[in-house]
Amino acid sequence: MLTGMGDVMRRWNGWGDEATQVELPAHGEAFLAELVGVGQRLTDASLEQVMARVPASRLTAHPLISLDAEVRVRHARGQSLPDWLAMRSGDFGVFPDGVAFPETAAQIRELLAWAQQHDVTLIPYGGGTSVAGHINPLPGSRPVLTLSLERMTRLLEIDEESLIATFGPGANGPQVESQLRARGYTLGHFPQSWELSTLGGWVASRSSGQQSLRYGRIEQLFAGGKLETFAGTLESPTFPASAAGPDLRELVLGSEGRFGVISEVRVRISPLPEQERFYAVFLPDWPRALSAIRRLAQARVPLSMLRLSNAVETRTQLALAGHPQQIALLEKYLALRGAGEGKCMLTFGVTGSRVQNAASLKQARRLLKGFGGVFTGTLLGRKWEQNRFRFPYLRHGLWECGYLVDTLETATDWANVDNLLNRIEAALREELAGDGERVHVFTHLSHVYGEGSSIYTTYVFRPGGDYTEALARWQRLKGAASRVIAANRGTISHQHGVGRDHAPYLAVEKGELGMATLHSLARHFDPERRLAPGVLLQDHD
Repeated sequence: MLTGMGDVMRRWNGWGDEATQVELPAHGEAFLAELVGVGQRLTDASLEQVMARVPASRLTAHPLISLDAEVRVRHARGQSLPDWLAMRSGDFGVFPDGVAFPETAAQIRELLAWAQQHDVTLIPYGGGTSVAGHINPLPGSRPVLTLSLERMTRLLEIDEESLIATFGPGANGPQVESQLRARGYTLGHFPQSWELSTLGGWVASRSSGQQSLRYGRIEQLFAGGKLETFAGTLESPTFPASAAGPDLRELVLGSEGRFGVISEVRVRISPLPEQERFYAVFLPDWPRALSAIRRLAQARVPLSMLRLSNAVETRTQLALAGHPQQIALLEKYLALRGAGEGKCMLTFGVTGSRVQNAASLKQARRLLKGFGGVFTGTLLGRKWEQNRFRFPYLRHGLWECGYLVDTLETATDWANVDNLLNRIEAALREELAGDGERVHVFTHLSHVYGEGSSIYTTYVFRPGGDYTEALARWQRLKGAASRVIAANRGTISHQHGVGRDHAPYLAVEKGELGMATLHSLARHFDPERRLAPGVLLQDHD
């Protein structure tokens, strides 16, 4: 497991710790060249070049606000592929005019009042990990203040009888877990962005962790808290359950900074498990693999994690795993057991007491064997556990070889999973074909429910001759896949939120009346549209 950022230096133009490198294995570049063509490496801008482009701030001085150019650069973009291209090219567009660092809820309220007084736009900022355009300043006449919550990270209280912990909203994954584990507890929320993303951000974007099958998504973990708005403080008390009208926590969950700034988060925690193990199983083909994972979900086998890679992702993972001789032996063994070409890898976890885990493993093995599953023990499961937060770093390794990688995700009912998955992959594979470009596309299912599953698709492509072409290619690919999702009963976002990138498709899911309701809430809490304009809801004059 990766540790928290601590005193390490965070990259200004990419993901995570500057000292952490995830490179392709020796044969990985040749593997991709065969699939999509020889890589096309673009030139990076330097931090000094970018800082020279930062204009003078339009903000008046305030003791909580930094106007420093480098601070503004480091808070100007998130982690979407367009953000990556902006950072790498040096063409950021708009920078925030300053970055505020409140340490208390009172200081957040002070900054909200200050923004009204000085006609300022506010962008709430957690870990800066958005992949949907949540935190990027827009051009306009108003100065833009990014409101970073990175100093509000403390565990404020634990109710050990009720198992409810109260945190500041800026605590990132390692900070949440280290403070809880010191007391014998865990939140159990592990999104892939866990190293950097924050508790407040998880709530604001309706995040899902890799072990949500055991611990629940953030909406099950979020017990209550406080939202600071221009209309006042909205406090959600903690109850085990309530029939007292609509649940006002839902106004905070998924609000993405449009209604207010989260100042306190209360979450449901669990005692640390006695044992946790991850296993890998190979299924002979996709139809049987899909049926198997659906049966596991609907039988409510008490597992903590299920992740099913389709055949192309399985082949890609094995090809890029390194140790080609060991992989060749594994492939030979699997083929002898009936899992040859077209095989799909299923990774699952058992978490809890030793007695519980033994029963869960027995139940899972029995069910999976009925679908031709070939068990390979815990070796590949341990590899997944060790590398579970390293995938975002792979973008750096691919970039150095001249390739771009991005992901998109949705969810749909089981009856539609295969149809939607195939349509998404086909749209991505075909979009650039007219230009003579190939796109390598693969998918896994990583969050399963009784009624359906998430669909998480990765695509690798070449950037073209320059940054303009690279962005245009991404826009075409993202647009093609998003239109397919919206037209084929998929949610526009299962776990990354709406931001600005997904906002044009939200109305298909919410309907005219639903969108009117959301706009009414935004006007109620923020009548002058100062908070995160364009995020979640497209603003119309």
